[in-house]
Amino acid sequence: MKHIFTIFPFVIFFISCGSNKSRNEPDNRPIVTVSIVPQKTFVQKISGDDFDVHVLIPPGASPATYTLLPSQISNLGKSKAWFRIGHIGFEYSWKEKIEQANPMMEVADLSEGLDLIKSDHSHERGHVSGVDPHIWMSPSLVKQFSKKIADVLIKLNPDREEIYKANYSDFLKEIEQTDYYIKNALSDYQGRHFIMFHPSLTYLAREYGLIQHSLESEGKEPSPQHMAEIMGLAKRENIRVIYIQSEFDRENARVFAEETGGKIIEVSPLSPDWAENLMNITNVLIENFK
Repeated sequence: MKHIFTIFPFVIFFISCGSNKSRNEPDNRPIVTVSIVPQKTFVQKISGDDFDVHVLIPPGASPATYTLLPSQISNLGKSKAWFRIGHIGFEYSWKEKIEQANPMMEVADLSEGLDLIKSDHSHERGHVSGVDPHIWMSPSLVKQFSKKIADVLIKLNPDREEIYKANYSDFLKEIEQTDYYIKNALSDYQGRHFIMFHPSLTYLAREYGLIQHSLESEGKEPSPQHMAEIMGLAKRENIRVIYIQSEFDRENARVFAEETGGKIIEVSPLSPDWAENLMNITNVLIENFK
């Protein structure tokens, strides 16, 4: 026993040294860049660990107003590709500078060719093109644009084509399982209304027969008139919940909750755990429909 205790500190020392060395080694993998956190998940589902995936908009930041850091501009100069989500204010305001930082970078707009939801207003918060950008909240749309992700990754690393195709196929099965779960869970709630502060579940609502209402009016803080309209809707439909993202100010949501005797529930459309998150949001909606 004495010898065991004598050796044990040295074992810890060598393990610690080895661990520190691996953490300090430079990451020589090729870089690809995405705009939001869920896209990192999609890329890694297909590529595995072959790429160092950089996310431009960090967790907790608003995609509508985020400002790039100098270090991010520097990393963009080394990036092999940028996967845009398509219609968020950040991408429009920074697109030119991003492309100037690396003219040779592959730029893929994941919203191209999709059935997008257009707004009646051209300057909603973060929707400067008048198009709802939250396409990753729809399993059917994720299924479509994942093909574009796979194609770009194969172009960047053709030697791994068969692996990426196999991973893509596996991811499609995960998407289909997620869709099946949500479709069955919401089958008895067709036509039900719910209220979001910011309309981030528009595609989810369209896909599964729900009706989303937004407390934001034309992408701005709600006017007294709009607030009254939403409160009237809440009373008619017996809605006692308003859903909000952590990136947004809770004050107007708090006023709504107090006036209706309801509560605020936070949801996270930008969660990295895409499939689990969609199913969790579905469960939360159902719990409050009952």
